[in-house]
Amino acid sequence: MSLFQRRKKRTISGRIRELFWPSMGWKRSGRYFFTRIKRLPGTPYSIAAGFACGAAISFTPFVGLHFILGAVIAWLMRGNLIASAIGTAVGNPWTFPFIWTGIYWLGSKILGYEKGQELPEELTISVIFEQPTTIFIPMLAGGMPVSIIVWLIFFFPIQRLIANYQEHRRMSRLKRRQVLATQDKAIDTESNRINADE
Repeated sequence: MSLFQRRKKRTISGRIRELFWPSMGWKRSGRYFFTRIKRLPGTPYSIAAGFACGAAISFTPFVGLHFILGAVIAWLMRGNLIASAIGTAVGNPWTFPFIWTGIYWLGSKILGYEKGQELPEELTISVIFEQPTTIFIPMLAGGMPVSIIVWLIFFFPIQRLIANYQEHRRMSRLKRRQVLATQDKAIDTESNRINADE
């Protein structure tokens, strides 16, 4: 049994509840996700691009396929696949109603629809594709420009944060090595002095 495994495994209902209302709180949950992103292996570009791809794909009507599509786009852009998976969390049960309404409204405006119909309460990939002209196409038309904007909004700040974090880590390791080297040198000098005295 691993030291870091959960003592009690989460039930399915527990996982669903955690998705809607994190037990550690929203602020702490956000810090936890950011810490995970910072520590991912890869360049600042790959991590930022991966996360941005996951976040951006959440603003498209491909409900249920965001995880896969985010990974595919991240791979094509040489982004980090784990970061893309984390990025898809931008689209969640709390944000989806606003995202879907927003991209549908924008898409209807872009396409020149005078008045769009109301979106169904339970929006699934099958519902979207069953009504391509009235739901899918407006959502796609609105989602594409928004996705590009979302990608840019997330990419540049995250790339900078990761670059700063990695540089800080590199400098900390360098200082630690210098301190250890100085200590080793001092020990060697003291040993040589003692040997000379004998």
